[in-house]
Order: sequence, then C-alpha cells, then structure tokens
Amino acid sequence: MFKNYRTVVALLLFFAGILNYLDRAALSVMAPLVKQDLHIDDAQMGILFSCFFIGYCLFCFLGGWAADRYGPRKVFGWAAAIWSLFCGATAMAGSFAHLLVVRVLFGIGEGPMGTTTNKSISNWFPRQEVGRAVGFTNAGQPLGAAIAAPVVGLVGLQFGWRVAFVVIAALGFVWLAFWLWLFRDRPEQHPRVSEAERTLIAAQRPATRVTKTGDSHQVPLWHYVLSLPVLGVAAAFFCFNYIQFFFLSWLPSYLTDFQHLDIKSMSLIGILPWLGATIGFIGGGIVSDALFRRTGNFLLSRKLVIFTGLAVAAICVMLTAWASSVTLAVSLITLASVFAYMTPQACWSLLQDIVPAERIGTAGGFVHLLANLAGILSPAITGFLIQYGGGYSSAFLLASVLALTGMVLLALFVRERSVNMLRSLA
Repeated sequence: MFKNYRTVVALLLFFAGILNYLDRAALSVMAPLVKQDLHIDDAQMGILFSCFFIGYCLFCFLGGWAADRYGPRKVFGWAAAIWSLFCGATAMAGSFAHLLVVRVLFGIGEGPMGTTTNKSISNWFPRQEVGRAVGFTNAGQPLGAAIAAPVVGLVGLQFGWRVAFVVIAALGFVWLAFWLWLFRDRPEQHPRVSEAERTLIAAQRPATRVTKTGDSHQVPLWHYVLSLPVLGVAAAFFCFNYIQFFFLSWLPSYLTDFQHLDIKSMSLIGILPWLGATIGFIGGGIVSDALFRRTGNFLLSRKLVIFTGLAVAAICVMLTAWASSVTLAVSLITLASVFAYMTPQACWSLLQDIVPAERIGTAGGFVHLLANLAGILSPAITGFLIQYGGGYSSAFLLASVLALTGMVLLALFVRERSVNMLRSLA
C-alpha cells in the first residue's frame, strides 16, 4: 500500500514524455547524416519533419476520444507500442519516400500522448495539484529533447544513425512493460492506492457535471469544443507549438549550418535550450498553482502564466534573428524556451477548469489537434524560408509574431464571462 501512489503515476508519465520527445527529436539530431546518406535537401527535410504531424494531429483527437471511452491505460499502451515500432522502422528507410511513410505512421503512434497524459492527470490528481502535476509530467518532454542531442548524436556518430533509432525504440518497449504493470485508469481500481489517497483525490476533483435529466453526456460535445474559451486555449497552444516545433525540428541544423558547429559540439550545446524548457515546464506549474492559492481565481492564474511566457518568448525569439554569435543565440533561445514552456501546462490545466471531467479527453484531443497543426506548418514553412525566403532570420521573426498573436487571441476568447456561460451548460 502506497501513501502517495500518484507519485508513481507522475513518474510513469514523466518518463513517457522523455521517450516521446527523444524519439521525436532523433531525426532532427541526425538530420545532417540522414540528408547526406539519402541525398535529401533542406526543403525535403522540412517536409519530413512536417509529415509526422499528419498522423499525429488526427490521433490527438481520436486518442483523446478513445481515452474517454476505453481509458488511458489501453490507449497509451497501444500508442507506445506503435510509436516505438515505427521509430525502429526508421532505421530501414532507404529513400525520401520510404522515410515519409514511416514518419506518418510514427506520428499516428505519438498522437494520443498529450491528451491521454492530461486524461490520466484528470483521473489521478486533486485540483490543487493539477498545475504542478501537468508541469512535472510534461517536463519530461523537453528533457527528452535535451537528452536526444548527446545520446542520439553520440550513438549516431559512433555506430551510424540507423542504430540510434533501434536503440531508442527498444527503450520505448521497456517503458511499455512498466506502464501495463503499474498503471490503472483510476485510483479506485488500483490495489496499491490507500483509502486516504482515494478519498483525497475524489474530494478535490471537480464534480461530474450532470444535467437535470441525470445524463452527463446530454450536452453535445461540440458545445464545448467549438466554444470561444476552448478555441482561445487552442490558439495559444498553437502559437506555442509553432515555436516548439521550429526549435525541435531546426535547432540542430541552425547550430551546424548557420552557427557552424560540428555535430559533436552541437550535441552538447543543443542541450541547453531543452534544459531551459524543462525548468519552464516545472516552474510554470509551481507558479500557476501559487497564483491560484493567492488569488483564488483558477482562470486568472493560468492566463497570467500564458501571457508572461509567450511575451518573453516572443521578444527573445525576435532578438535571435539578429544574433551574430553562437553564445548570444543559444542564450536567447534558452531564455525563450524557459518562458515559452510555461505555456502548455497552463493551457492543459486551464482546459480542465473549462470542460467537464467526463469530456476532457475528447475536448483535449480536439485542442491538441488544432494546436499541432503547427507541427505540419512550422517545420515545412521554416524549411522553405531557409532555402528560398531569407534564411533563418525570417523564420525567427515569423515565430515571434505568432507568439504575440497567441497572447491576443487568448485575451479575446478566454474571458470570465464566456467561461461561466460554458460552465452553465452542464
């Protein structure tokens, strides 16, 4: 019997995030070797980065719906098996077309990850811990991107880029075994959860919103997912994601091609922005929960964190466009990562306050689908800007403008009045 078994759940989700982004960032780190081996140019590489999100976006929504219907344990289990399988299959790619297909299938496996994580947190954590839980569990994602640089880079240089993909795929299957062994959909289903912890979680989670007829699903889902508050959260998330996937896809190439670092140096220096992002994820969760305790206003506490994160990130990304030295560029990108990564955990926890618990998987999947359209657009647009439209400077400026746009849309759409109107539906 565990006094605080939700810590085990948080650790499982944390390591899932590490593996998810380690797998995802591997192609970015190995891009110089893959381009040389398969004779791929920058524009084609941008398409490869983007095609991952074709399957990913669709299964963000389907994965969230499935998590509501079948539970996060099964959905995350199948997702981890699929993404690990096709991460390993990357090692067999012999052409641009082959790699294109593998990346789409790989994206399908990773699609349910974000929404299923949020569903798991919604089931397992009391309301007062949501910010910290989302921040900690999602902090594994940039940490995985940080680890990708030295681990994938050094393995790839020593044994070849194909071996690197096989190694990280094997790690995914190891995590899957622990997930199926240790996780259950709800605290009351797990024999290792104490009665005191079950009572704590149940007492402090938002009550299921039930209509007068007693049917918690009578209000159509589309009343929630197409509402202005939910779309406002999706817009802020989209603008953050544009920056995230710009860095995730193109930062290694920027450091090697524009700042003229070799792959070994890039693998070490490239860790810094992702360590900053990890700090942002955890710090943002702590700050948002502290603001909630101080103000008693869940909506305001989350919005303040998002505004601050996007504002500072926009300024830093804009200044990077004119950075002439690698030290200044990496410093600005790292600071941008610290503040930008305060945004997603606030978006996830804000969504839990807007949407009923029984709808959070599907609604979160819809938000994640819209937000991850940035994953299709950002890498491909950046690739074309690098090759045909003014280089990296124009790519940094566009990312900065989008961060500011996210602040404006959040302010316009996510207001106390509109959120209260949405809550009154239930």
